[in-house]
Amino acid sequence: MSTGALLAIIIPIAVLVVLVTVAITLDMRRRRRLRDRFGPEYDRTVGDAGGTRAAEHDLNAREERHESLDIQPLSSGTRNRYEQKWSDVQGEFVDRPEDAVHDADQLVTALMHERGYPTEGYEQQMRDPSVEHGRTLEHYRAAHEINTLSTSQRVTTEQLRGAMVHYRALFDELLSNGSGRQGGPARA
Repeated sequence: MSTGALLAIIIPIAVLVVLVTVAITLDMRRRRRLRDRFGPEYDRTVGDAGGTRAAEHDLNAREERHESLDIQPLSSGTRNRYEQKWSDVQGEFVDRPEDAVHDADQLVTALMHERGYPTEGYEQQMRDPSVEHGRTLEHYRAAHEINTLSTSQRVTTEQLRGAMVHYRALFDELLSNGSGRQGGPARA
């Protein structure tokens, strides 16, 4: 076989190997970027979507929707007002823990709305903030579940206290305009 014929075989194979390697590397970077951005929400979405491709399509759609939202930082006056409201809700917990948990849910929803997140339904409330707050959404899910169970009075005071801690985690992050810690311990 001549050198020219050998090169005609080797060069296309080498180009193909480089192209496949570049495609795999780009896919791995994209996947790592989504994992880093969404945190535990990435794995949850993969499980819910039934596969990586469908989940990544969903997460990319969330990012696109998030870009179209007008998410605003809070003024210091607004932040102080919400801190006072949280303090009031927290104080309510001693005498009326179930009411305090319901009020905490409403306060977090109001804060989401104030920041510019649509609050038309629980599922959308989970999807939109996941782009910037994916690491604290598990707190919100857990608190929401306890809040829902409390309407049928099937929860303990300890579970209600846990819900307050969970609500506080997302509340703190939303209050800090997303620049605070994510997913760290929260104070009730």
